[in-house]
Amino acid sequence: MNITLPDGSKQKLPKGSTGLELAQQIGPGLAKSAVAINIDGVQKDLNDRIEQDCSVSIITIDSDEGLEIMRHTIAAQVLAAAIKNLFPNSKLAIGPTIDNGFYYDVLSDKTISSEDLSAIETEMQSIIESKSLINKSMHSKKEAVNLFKKKKEDYKVNIINESEQDKDFQIYTNNDTQFIDLCVGPHLPNLGFVGPFKLTKVAGAYWKGDSSNEMLTRIYGTAWRTKKELEDYLTQIKEAEKRDHRKIGKDLDLFSIQEDAGGGLVFWHPKGAKVRSIIENYWKKEHEDANYELLYTPHIALNTLWETSGHTDFYEESMYKPIEDENQLYRLKPMNCPFHVLIYKNTIRSYRELPIRWAELGTVYRHEMTGALHGLMRVRGFTQDDSHIFCSEDQIEDEIKQILDLAIRMLNAFNFEEFEIHLATRPEKYVGSEEIWDKATDALVSALESKSLDYKMDIGGGAFYGPKIDIKIKDAIGRLWQCSTVQLDFNLPDRFDMNYIGNDGKKYHPIMIHRALLGSIERFFGILVEHYAGKFPLWLAPTQICVMPINQKQNDYAEDVKDEMKKNGFRTEIDLRNEKIGSKIRDHTLKKVPYLIIVGDREVSSKEITVRTQKGDDLGNMKLKDFLKSIKKELVI
Repeated sequence: MNITLPDGSKQKLPKGSTGLELAQQIGPGLAKSAVAINIDGVQKDLNDRIEQDCSVSIITIDSDEGLEIMRHTIAAQVLAAAIKNLFPNSKLAIGPTIDNGFYYDVLSDKTISSEDLSAIETEMQSIIESKSLINKSMHSKKEAVNLFKKKKEDYKVNIINESEQDKDFQIYTNNDTQFIDLCVGPHLPNLGFVGPFKLTKVAGAYWKGDSSNEMLTRIYGTAWRTKKELEDYLTQIKEAEKRDHRKIGKDLDLFSIQEDAGGGLVFWHPKGAKVRSIIENYWKKEHEDANYELLYTPHIALNTLWETSGHTDFYEESMYKPIEDENQLYRLKPMNCPFHVLIYKNTIRSYRELPIRWAELGTVYRHEMTGALHGLMRVRGFTQDDSHIFCSEDQIEDEIKQILDLAIRMLNAFNFEEFEIHLATRPEKYVGSEEIWDKATDALVSALESKSLDYKMDIGGGAFYGPKIDIKIKDAIGRLWQCSTVQLDFNLPDRFDMNYIGNDGKKYHPIMIHRALLGSIERFFGILVEHYAGKFPLWLAPTQICVMPINQKQNDYAEDVKDEMKKNGFRTEIDLRNEKIGSKIRDHTLKKVPYLIIVGDREVSSKEITVRTQKGDDLGNMKLKDFLKSIKKELVI
C-alpha cells in the first residue's frame, strides 16, 4: 500500500496499518507527538486503519488541528465525564469546539452555576491525571440507541435517531472511568496530551437553538498547549471584558438595543450616528476614488427573486418568512446581490463596459435566534458595505489586486496593521466547471502573491459558487475578526442568465465578484469600540474637542475659541457649567474626548489656550493657530 505524504514523498505500508504505525515508521519523534491523522482530507483517529493507497498527513499536538482535537477531547471525554461524576442525574447533549475553546450542553436536575466551576475543574484534573487511553468502537444505529437508552441519555438517543446513517456510529470510551460518549471524533489517543485548561463561564442555551425546546446549561472552557498560552488568553479575556462594546456603548451613549422594538435591532444615538456617518463618508470617498459607482436598492422584493437566486434553497432558515400583499409574496432582503444583478440586466451590456464596479451600503435582515444575538456583533438588521464587480475572466486578477489594495488601505486607516488571510478553494459540492474554478483560484493566488501577502490555504472552504479570499484583522489585544471577504461567483450569472456582448458579437456570462471590506457596519463599529476601548482617534471621535472655562468670567473667550475650532471643521463642545475645572476635566475624560482646552484669566490675557489630552498629558500653553496646525495632521479625512 502506497502512502503519499504532504511533501510528495511516498511510504510503503502494509494494508490495514494504523496512523500510529505510519508515524512510527516515519520517525520516533513524530510518533511521540502524533494525535490523529488526515486521510485524503478527512480527519481520523490515530489508531484508525488505512485500507488503500491514499494521501496522509500526521496531525501533531503542536499543530492547530492538534489543538482543536485536544479541545474536542476535553469537552467530550473530560468535561462531560466530570459533570456526570458530580451531577449523576444530568443528561448530556452536545460538546463541540469553538474559537479558542469548547463547551458542553447539559440538562441537570440541580442548578449548575459559576460557583460550581471550580469543583468541576478539580474533577476534570483528576480525570486527566490518569492519562487514560481513549478507545473507539463502531456500532449500528440500533446498538447505539439501545446503549444510550440504558444510560437514559435522551439527547444522545435523539441525535442517533435523527441521523440518516444506519451504522458506523462512533462511541469513545475512557478506559479508566468507563465513561462513554457519542462523537464524530477524532479524539486524542490518551489524556496524557491534554494541556492546561480553564472553565470560563456558565450560560443558558436552548436545545438545537430553538426557543420552543428546553433550556440547557452550557459550560464554556478554554484549553491550550502551554501554561503561558492559557495565561495570555485569560489576560486577553479580562481585557476584552473591559472593552466590551455593549458597556462602552452605553457609557458613551453611542447606541442601544431596544427590546420594545424587538431584539437584534440597533438604535443609533446622536454620538454613535456621528461616528457611523464619518465611517460611511470615508467609505464612499474611497470607493468613488477607486472608480466605483454607488447604488441604492429596496429593502424587500418578490419571493420569486430569492427563488431564482437560490437563497430559498440554500439560505431560507436565515430569511424572514414571506409577507403576502395583493396575492404576491414579498421577503425582506437577506443580501443585496440579486438587486445588483437586476440593475445589470436592465440594459444590454458590452465587453467595453467591463469591469463594472457597483457599491452599496445596503441594509439587510437575517432571522437570527434570540440566543445567538450579541450586541452589535450579531444582529437581525444590519448594513453591509457591499460591492459587486462584473468582469470578464481575464480581468479577475487585476480586479482582485485592486480590491486587496483598497481593503488594506481602508483597514490601515482604522489602525489595523496585522492581518491573517485565508484562500478558500473548491468544496465537494460546487457549480461551474473544474477548469473555470482552477482558473479563478489561480487568479486569486497570483493576486495575493503579487502583493507579497502571506496567506493560509482553506482547502474545500470556498462557497459552492466560487473560491474566495477572507481577511481577518487583529485588534489591539490580539483577537482576530473576520471582516473583508472577496468571493468569485459563477452561479448567479448563470441562474439569472446575465450576459455581455463580446468583441466577437457573441454572448458571454460575466464573472461576478462579491466583495465586502468592512462587512457589517454595525459589527465593524462594535469591533472599533473594542479595538480603541472607546477612545476613538481624532478623526473618528464624535466630539473631538471640549472647551472649558475655569469660571464664568472666561465664557466669552471660551465661546470665541469654540467658534474658531468649529470654523476649522472640528466637532467642538463647550462646557459652561458652574462646576470646578477638575470636575469638568474628569467628566470629559470619562467621555473620552481626545482634546480638552482650558481657558482661564491667563489664557484670556495672552490670547492662548491650555491643552490636555484624553490620556491626561498636559501639552501646556500655545497659540490657537499652532494647536490647529498640529491636530490637522491626525485627520484621515
